[in-house]
Amino acid sequence: MPTIGQPAPQFSANAIFDNGEEKRIELSDFKGRWVVLFFYPLDFTFVCPTELTQFRDFLDDFAKEEAQIIGCSVDSVHSHRRWLKDDLGNLRYPLIGDITKRISRDYGVLLENAGIATRGTFIIDPEGITQYVALHNLNVGRDAREILRVLTALKTGELCAAGWKKGEQPIVPK
Repeated sequence: MPTIGQPAPQFSANAIFDNGEEKRIELSDFKGRWVVLFFYPLDFTFVCPTELTQFRDFLDDFAKEEAQIIGCSVDSVHSHRRWLKDDLGNLRYPLIGDITKRISRDYGVLLENAGIATRGTFIIDPEGITQYVALHNLNVGRDAREILRVLTALKTGELCAAGWKKGEQPIVPK
């Protein structure tokens, strides 16, 4: 699992984009931008679509922060394509098909006994350095608003209190 302050594991994988196009992407494609890489267990489940669509709901806010959202599960890109077509609609960000489970394993989120990824979230800075790591149990969805808040706070480079929001003053040590 990548640790904070260390380079994020590089990857190269096929992803599905909104128009159903399959394209190979690499983490290095996003150098110079912030990346929010999140893992979820499986397509066609109960909690996962609430997370994926909430990221979509806040996608413009992430874009204002110059951040790229990327979703990843151990499903195939074919499964992703069908899920988008049948249930989710246009997400406006790529979903990686990690059928080899290599990316999930490299990021330390693979639950080996279950063969799926837990809900892992990683914020990676423009230089490819891991700045945030969070893991959620399978039954609890994460909140895109909180991830956006953390991203915005990280970008200040300042000391930000619990609950800090964009526009608020950072902590100034005395």
